[in-house]
Amino acid sequence: MMTQSPAIKRLRMGLVTLAVFFLVGVVGYSCFGMSLLDAVYMVVVTFSTVGNRGIQADNPSLAFFTILMIVFGVSTTLYIVGVFVQMMVEGEINRAIGQRRVTNEIERLTDHVIVCGYGRTGEILAGELAQRKRPFVVVDKDPERINEATAEGYLALTDDATEEQALIDAGIHRARTIVASLPSDAENVFLTLTARNLRSDLQIIARGEMQTTEKKLLQAGADRVVMPAATGAARMAAMITRPTTVELIELAIGRHVAEVEIDELVIPPGSPLVGQTVRDVQPRAKHGLLVVAVKSTGKPLEFNPGADTALQANDAVMVMGRLSDVERFRKEYGL
Repeated sequence: MMTQSPAIKRLRMGLVTLAVFFLVGVVGYSCFGMSLLDAVYMVVVTFSTVGNRGIQADNPSLAFFTILMIVFGVSTTLYIVGVFVQMMVEGEINRAIGQRRVTNEIERLTDHVIVCGYGRTGEILAGELAQRKRPFVVVDKDPERINEATAEGYLALTDDATEEQALIDAGIHRARTIVASLPSDAENVFLTLTARNLRSDLQIIARGEMQTTEKKLLQAGADRVVMPAATGAARMAAMITRPTTVELIELAIGRHVAEVEIDELVIPPGSPLVGQTVRDVQPRAKHGLLVVAVKSTGKPLEFNPGADTALQANDAVMVMGRLSDVERFRKEYGL
């Protein structure tokens, strides 16, 4: 469940207390022989301090009950008004409206990514997903981090990602992928286990710091485990031993040169690409793209496919080229 601010909790408590006193007042006045309408009237005018009618001096029990209603009812009403004013001053109402807007937008998402943890890794990942226009939701229990994500225009929830309800609020039953990027390995293992119990077919990518955590994450249900320390060390070693290869990789992922990247395009049923060969499509001549690999359902990855390789529905085609050319290719073939 999404975390509520203290002011909203106090407002809810005050409203519940007022409702209880209202019910007690109606029942109490009814016991003194008033009709239901008169009882409701008495409670309303008592709580609103506009005065009342018909309180007889010779009925001390009724007078004493009315005094109690004034004390408790008016006190509760003033408490609610005070909390409401505080909410207006602190901007709680605007935040509550914004939270509802975020909830409504999340409910409309499908095949999105849930980024759990908005630390250094989560922030970079969110930026990459936003650049590629992939829908995603950020979940973090730190309000300051959520404010940073919101300031970037991202959908974000202030909640504990290890809780089932938090993942449900983030739309896990409609999501394509969840990324476990919480501060500690233990949290990521628990999050992975929780997500896998909720969805058996969900893609789970988890981050781990310790080498011993990788096995635990895989056992918990992660499909892929990323070890930043190991990856960084291997990349630095490659910069020393294979600098030109590293330059090519950086070129491919669009880090430095002309927004060149390797992208994965899934061919939907009914696409004009279905049944065509790589030669027919002419990706290099028409679009400036290189077909790096093709992955067909139930078959191993075909690296550097030949010109006669036929493309079928649901095939994943890995292409390399400028980001603008990739986007143009997507639009032309409805990918």
